Amino acid sequence: MIVSGAVLPLGSTLSDPVDIHVTDDVVSAIVPAGRAVDGASGPVVDAAGRVVLPGFVDAHSHAESAVFDPEVQTALLRQGVTTVVLGLDGVSYAPDPDGRGWANEYFAGILGAHPTFRGGSVADLLATYEGTVPVNVAYLAPHGTIRHAVLGASDVPADAVARERIVALLAEALDDGAVGLSTGLEYVPAAHADRAELEAILTEVARRDLVHASHMRGYEEHAARALGELADLALATGARTHVSHLHGPAGEILGALSAAEARGVRMTYDSYPFLRGCSILSMVALPTWLPLADGAATRAALADPVTAARVAAHLGSLDELWPRVTLASVPGELAWAEGLPLLEVAARLETSPSDAALRVLVASDLRVTCIFQQPPTGTESSLTALAAHGGHTVGSDAIFPGSRPHPRGWATFSATLERMLAPAGPWTWADAAEHLAGRAARVHSLGRGTLGVGAIADLVLVDPLRLATRATYDDPRLPADGIDDVVVAGVQVLTDGRLSGATPGRALRPQREGGRR
Repeated sequence: MIVSGAVLPLGSTLSDPVDIHVTDDVVSAIVPAGRAVDGASGPVVDAAGRVVLPGFVDAHSHAESAVFDPEVQTALLRQGVTTVVLGLDGVSYAPDPDGRGWANEYFAGILGAHPTFRGGSVADLLATYEGTVPVNVAYLAPHGTIRHAVLGASDVPADAVARERIVALLAEALDDGAVGLSTGLEYVPAAHADRAELEAILTEVARRDLVHASHMRGYEEHAARALGELADLALATGARTHVSHLHGPAGEILGALSAAEARGVRMTYDSYPFLRGCSILSMVALPTWLPLADGAATRAALADPVTAARVAAHLGSLDELWPRVTLASVPGELAWAEGLPLLEVAARLETSPSDAALRVLVASDLRVTCIFQQPPTGTESSLTALAAHGGHTVGSDAIFPGSRPHPRGWATFSATLERMLAPAGPWTWADAAEHLAGRAARVHSLGRGTLGVGAIADLVLVDPLRLATRATYDDPRLPADGIDDVVVAGVQVLTDGRLSGATPGRALRPQREGGRR
């Protein structure tokens, strides 16, 4: 393959047009446009002056099942995403040694249903992605899933025996190809882990020089304190630390990151360019004293009049929250509520917002996702400041189920490029390659993310004049414009904005630069 007439990012400038020659799955030569190369052959992709960048890495995605959907594949590739990192927030499908499918129930509104995986190891899950999809997949071993396999939904600290079993399951997942560990410290059951348990699992990750990616114990006004906890854990264990979907007041957050670095902990993080988040409504609204990690137990508790009264009192205290909530995915009899603000759902049901939230949760077996406006501590200027920092990578936190999902699954990378490459924006094209590809690839040990002779040929052709985000909250499933041709491992997977049908995607295992671990 020859990518002809492209331009490369060179510091603050762009190169003269070049031809990029690809042999098998690697870049074999980069020469001035039109110069002959001995033995060159294969199809020619006319880049026509477009900027070529290494394939983008989505450092935080919930596409475990959605990646098999051609619509989602198109959405990813039209943003330039060639690798997705899965297994985030401490909850995903594997390891599931007994095939109980706990994550399928607890995170159903986030993960959806995998078409073939019905339990097993991380190796079994990774095998489902090998050569079956057009993008690469990397997977983080999810702490909550591992803890649940050992302790179920228990809210008690793990004793020494349970910790040993948790670490053993984590070690097996890492042996099977997980590129690190994810924790979800606001999600049960992982929220119940004490310091001893967290240090035990992070020590195992540090021993292998892999990454710990954490949904922290708080964001926005709580972000600085939560970053301090992660810094303490990193100092105690030596684990490399990456923060998931970091958002909040930039001044406080950047100050906390600087304080951590002064202590010897340099954290990286991912973010997306939106001031609204998305999660399961049960985590956003229900009290943590409910057994939320056990769906059947939670439903039984809500059916008990005494417990229901306590829950109603809790929900009645959330008057500040309800105006900020819109329902994204609502399976079951109240599916008509998808896309509606909770206040409007309450009006249609002729009840209070708190009662409407509870009715929607019960009717859907707790499988509701919602979009919510972040508190005013998050601002547009904070989004830009965080994206300009040297520890930043891009993660969409994409959640795909439902008719009205958050548009970040279709728009994060294009919107980030538009924001950061604007005339007054802080990025150069070389910065874009680093923030969208190189840094995340290094953090997650992917062996990708660079553009040079010998690099894996994951290539994205960007037309700066046509780059545009189209997805909105009202119409979230519109793919971005400006990226029409994408190559993965030397195979063209997007041609003129359409899927080619090729599936060269790989399940990526940890790699050192220049070779496999």
